[in-house]
Amino acid sequence: MRRRTLLAAAGLAASTSLLLGLESALADMPTPSGSSVPLDVRLSRARALFDTGRYGDLLEVLPDLLATAHARLRDHAEKDYAHLSACYSLTAQVLVKIGRYDQARLTADRAGLYAELSGSPLASAAAARELGIVLRHLNQADTAQRLVLKATSRIEATGLHTQAHAAAYAQLLCTTSYTAARAGDRDQALSLIGEAARAARDLPAVAPTGRLFAITPASVGLYQVGVHWALGDAGAAIRAGGRLHQEQFTTAERRARLHTDMARAWWQWGKPEQTAQSLSAAFRVTPAEVRDRPSMRAIVEELYRSHPRVGGVRELARTVLASGPRSARGLGAVQGTRG
Repeated sequence: MRRRTLLAAAGLAASTSLLLGLESALADMPTPSGSSVPLDVRLSRARALFDTGRYGDLLEVLPDLLATAHARLRDHAEKDYAHLSACYSLTAQVLVKIGRYDQARLTADRAGLYAELSGSPLASAAAARELGIVLRHLNQADTAQRLVLKATSRIEATGLHTQAHAAAYAQLLCTTSYTAARAGDRDQALSLIGEAARAARDLPAVAPTGRLFAITPASVGLYQVGVHWALGDAGAAIRAGGRLHQEQFTTAERRARLHTDMARAWWQWGKPEQTAQSLSAAFRVTPAEVRDRPSMRAIVEELYRSHPRVGGVRELARTVLASGPRSARGLGAVQGTRG
């Protein structure tokens, strides 16, 4: 069996050994491997693993990436603190994806600490955003809102004279809009996403390579889908998604996210066939966005339980749910009860 044997306890594609390796590194940083590849190149490669949904591969490289970034702090250069903060932010991102929120809280906190030491307002904004996302998942929406709005004000105070700062401002507005929507604050959510659309209006359709906040006008449109379904307005979410197409997004993670957000909206509207189609489309883009995200697996499980005869549902369930010991047992049990 491949080394990335699926977690029986969590139904994830990341193996137990990879997660334990990362947790061990967070508790006691290992000795760096001494790779000759520059740290910024390695960080870019790690981000590419996230962008392509290769979360197991990313978990594998993170311990040595973090160890190397820590070792670089001996000179206490601001750019080294910024690199370390970015490494921890990326770690938080992948841990959120696979539902490991306690570890994500730890890494997001560290990202914020090293961002402050870097003196970079953009690094601090990125770290605050990641921590806000983690807090939202931990049902601390009010704290998340205060944190990200504070970071948004700090970026706005720069005057937004550069596209990099304008992109950061738009991204933070999108994030806090979605948090407000998940908390049921309709007025604030819609006001913030509207301001984000205005802030992103002059940003390029394709973000420049290496930009910390790679948001585009289409990205704001994708957040609008999420904001509307989070507010319970499936129709508005589907209308917003209908104006988008996956070719507008340069990473597999964002292309798949378009389909998974549409799946949430269709599911909310009680349309199982369209839900299955959207989830299948996401799986074709990158399997991890459906297979590794607990919220998506839960929709697939419910689809199979409630609508096993709807077109595409059985194939989707077979592909997604039969990818781990626990899920295989669950699928078998469902099959047994339905004959």
